[in-house]
Amino acid sequence: MSITIHQVSRRRELKKFINFPNQLYKGCENWVPAMTIDELATLDPKKNAAFQHCRAIYFLAYKGQKIVGRIAGIINDKANASWGENTVRFGWYDVTDDLAVSKALIQAVADWGSAQGMTVIKGPLGFSDMDKEGLLVEGFENLPSITTLYNYPYYGTHLEQLGFCKDVDWTQRIMKVPDTVSERTQRFAKTIGELAQVRMLKPNSTREVKKYGKGVFDLLNRSFQVLYEYSLLNDEQIQAYINQYMPFMNKDFVAIVLNHEDEVVGFALTIPSLSKAMQKAKGKLFPFGFIHLLKGLRQRKLAELLMIGIDPRYQNKGLNALIFEHLHTNFIRQNVEWMVTNPQLETNHPSLNLFSRFDAQPYMRRRCYTAPLSKLAR
Repeated sequence: MSITIHQVSRRRELKKFINFPNQLYKGCENWVPAMTIDELATLDPKKNAAFQHCRAIYFLAYKGQKIVGRIAGIINDKANASWGENTVRFGWYDVTDDLAVSKALIQAVADWGSAQGMTVIKGPLGFSDMDKEGLLVEGFENLPSITTLYNYPYYGTHLEQLGFCKDVDWTQRIMKVPDTVSERTQRFAKTIGELAQVRMLKPNSTREVKKYGKGVFDLLNRSFQVLYEYSLLNDEQIQAYINQYMPFMNKDFVAIVLNHEDEVVGFALTIPSLSKAMQKAKGKLFPFGFIHLLKGLRQRKLAELLMIGIDPRYQNKGLNALIFEHLHTNFIRQNVEWMVTNPQLETNHPSLNLFSRFDAQPYMRRRCYTAPLSKLAR
C-alpha cells in the first residue's frame, strides 16, 4: 500500500497528530503520554512564544485511511543565528516499523527545509531545550521521566539507514539517596555559603518559590547558552514555563541559591516522579487525570531532577555542594529513596562531574542525529 504524506493545517488534524503516539504505544509498559493540553499549546503558533523566532510545519503519514507516522519540521532562526548554521530540526517523530514511512516523513521535512534555504537537518529537537529532545538509544527497559522522549529501538535503525549519524548524546543516571547527611558535608556546605557570600532560600510556600521563577530561567539562559544548539528563551517563553512548571513544585524539592543582592545564582528543580501518574491519566487532565497527578505528587520514592544551573560567575565555587546538601536533607525528610538526573550532554563535563561523588548508575541515553540535506536529496 502506498504512503501518503499530508500536511497538518487544521486543529482537528493537529489533534490526530498529537494522539498518534498513544495508539502506536498502546500496551507498551514504559510509554508515558504527554498531556494533550500541553502539546496543543506547544504546537500552536498563537500560544507558543517560540514562534516569534521559529517556523514550523507538521506532517502525518497515511497508508490508506490509517495514520502510520508523524513528524514536525522546525527552523529556529535565533538558534541558527547564534550557532552560525542553516539547520532545519525535526521533532515529534513517531513511526510504525516501516523504513519507507520514515523516509517519506524525513524527506518531507528535508524538502521544506531546503525550500527555506537550510542545508543541514538535525533531530529530534524541539523549539527550545525545554521541549523533549534526543532519540532514545539505551535504557529502553526503564521508565522515562515526564520531560523526556521514549521511542521504540527501531527508530534509530531507520535514521541510520537513511544516512543520519550521531551528532551528540545526552545521558541520564539514577542514584540511591544516602540515608544520612554527614556532619562534614553540612559543615562544608555552610563554609561554601560563607565564602561565596550566598544563602539558600528557605521558602515557607510554593508561592514564595514562584517569586524567583523569572530569576531561575534568566540564570538558565546565562548558564546554558554555550551548550549544544541552545536557543535563548524570551520573556514570554519564560513566563509560560513558570506557569507550566511551578504548580508542580514542592518547596522541599527546590534548591535556590541567592547572593547578597537577592539574585538567583544557583538552582535545582526536582519533583516527585509523575511518570506512572501520567500513564494513568492517559494525557488528559479531565475528568480524572488531575486526580492521578495529585496522587503522583504525593509519592516520594523516586524524584526527578528537572533542571540544575549555576551562574557562570559562581562556577567552581562549590555551590553544587550547597545545593545537594539542601536537597539531600529534604529528600531524607520526605522519604525519597532514588533520584533520576535530567538528560546531560556527554560533552558538558562540569555538569556530569556534579554527580561524581554519588554512586550514579546509567539509566538512559538519547542521541541527536544529523545529516546534510544534500545527502537526503531525491
